[in-house]
Amino acid sequence: MKNNQADPSISHIRHSLAHLLAAAVLELWPETKHTIGPAIDDGFYFDFEFQHPLSESDLPKIEQKMREILPSWKKFERVEMSAEEAKEVYRDNPYKQELIEELAGKGDVISFYKSGHYQDLCRGGHVENISEINPDAFKLTRIAGAYWRGDEKNNMLTRIYGLAFLTKEELENHIALLEEAKKRDHRVLGKELGLFAFSEAVGKGLPLWTEKGAAIRRVLERFIVDEEIRRGYKHVCTPDIANLDLYKKSGHYPYYKDSMYAPIVVDDEEYMLRPMTCPHHFELFLSQPRSYRDLPMRIAEVAKLYRYEKSGELTGLIRLRAFSLADAHIICADKDQAKQEVSGALDLIEYMAGMFGLKMGDNYWYRLSLGDRENGEKYFKNDAAWDEAEVMLREVLAERKCHFVEAPGEAAFYGPKIDVQMRNFSGKEDTAFTVQYDFVMPSRFNLTYAASDGTDKLAVVVHRSSIGAIERIIAFLIEHYAGAFPFWLAPVQVAILPVSEKFQKYAETILQNVRGHDIRAELDASNETLGKKIRAAELQKIPYLLVIGEREQSSQTVAVRERGKGDTGAVKLEELVSLFSSQR
Repeated sequence: MKNNQADPSISHIRHSLAHLLAAAVLELWPETKHTIGPAIDDGFYFDFEFQHPLSESDLPKIEQKMREILPSWKKFERVEMSAEEAKEVYRDNPYKQELIEELAGKGDVISFYKSGHYQDLCRGGHVENISEINPDAFKLTRIAGAYWRGDEKNNMLTRIYGLAFLTKEELENHIALLEEAKKRDHRVLGKELGLFAFSEAVGKGLPLWTEKGAAIRRVLERFIVDEEIRRGYKHVCTPDIANLDLYKKSGHYPYYKDSMYAPIVVDDEEYMLRPMTCPHHFELFLSQPRSYRDLPMRIAEVAKLYRYEKSGELTGLIRLRAFSLADAHIICADKDQAKQEVSGALDLIEYMAGMFGLKMGDNYWYRLSLGDRENGEKYFKNDAAWDEAEVMLREVLAERKCHFVEAPGEAAFYGPKIDVQMRNFSGKEDTAFTVQYDFVMPSRFNLTYAASDGTDKLAVVVHRSSIGAIERIIAFLIEHYAGAFPFWLAPVQVAILPVSEKFQKYAETILQNVRGHDIRAELDASNETLGKKIRAAELQKIPYLLVIGEREQSSQTVAVRERGKGDTGAVKLEELVSLFSSQR
């Protein structure tokens, strides 16, 4: 999906439309308090405090008012005011008053932009001429709740979203894509396919996996563990809880304590549900003396992690409070060895992506996430180490001759990283996998090894994930495949459908046979007609259906229906198992 946000002209159109949206709302409901309204990837939004409930049935009326106002606007005029003048404009709007006070406190210029009868506090970024806005190329789409400035301690506001493009055709194409995305939404398909559920009684952001969803998890976990072991990783198992002092030592607690669960007091000691595995793996490294011959040491684990996410940020399987991460920490002798390991980690990631049918550039790409030297609170202060690490990661990406983007201020506190960015079917971008260079933890944990000359030397660390969080990659794959998983990943690979109860015994024989060859199969022993059985299995997107009737029982065969192809003919049982085995 093309991201138009990079085009300044479309960004200016979208921001201008946010102003138009606010103007329309205030004409319709003058008592409304408006707050902020930026441009976003596919359009714009504006947050309001309404004096009455708003519903999506109001959106056409607001949109109509926007189109009525638009011809009276010619251009945006900039006006500067003192803080006192600006506060007088917004004497009944505490949200704008707060923004003005912040701007005044920083010594920033307080500017307004005016068009028609509407003016608003704004820094700029609008169209030069209102004629640039195509009245047929925008549409209001939905409303949502949003806390003022994203803080759940603040008032809940009403956010109105809109889409905006350069042409009507682009808008219509995008709307069609969004409709397809709704059909692929992993939250909808996950329920329809019976993969997972959520329960208020269990808690928000804590998924419950059915036997079908758990089957996908097991396949993924076995796949990644086996592949990593083949590549020299040592797979380990460490506790889900640890002493709080461990996270203070690593530095995670001061940096991330707001997204960690509260400490648990046990025997006068404080323990913490772990949000990451780094310190656990470092302690394993330190459990016995190490030499240069042990390095690189690749410590890996599919680890259960726990992070406190605000309830408003929880999103299906994408953002949770408990998840499993395919995590690893590679202890290296020096920067040169670390560079090789970073490249090796990217080799693994690209292999994994290829197994899922994902293509570099289309489905995922690399982002070099850099630190901010001026932000001492968020980033460990060591300019020389940051420079060296960022140069090394940039060299790795350049040597691979792959396209990547750079993102200042997106690094971890202990070093820069290469993020593998993925965009789901609806266009939402997320970080799926990461490879991080760490120059902080080795000294904090004294990760030393005996060098070839007999001296103790400090190691360097590479953090990496190969398929990211199991839950997040499953969400992505549900949408990528529209629920029709390839044979090797499908939770149920084969459905056995006897035409009637008379063929039940033969059907059970086939079931035991294919299950004996580690094929995930189910038998539909219901009294439904064959047509209904086929329909039910197809709705579950099962790759193969085996139909059994009089002819099949007599010839000791099965009639095969393949997903997307229909009937493919009768097959002997031994041939069938061979067919399935070739697809795993």
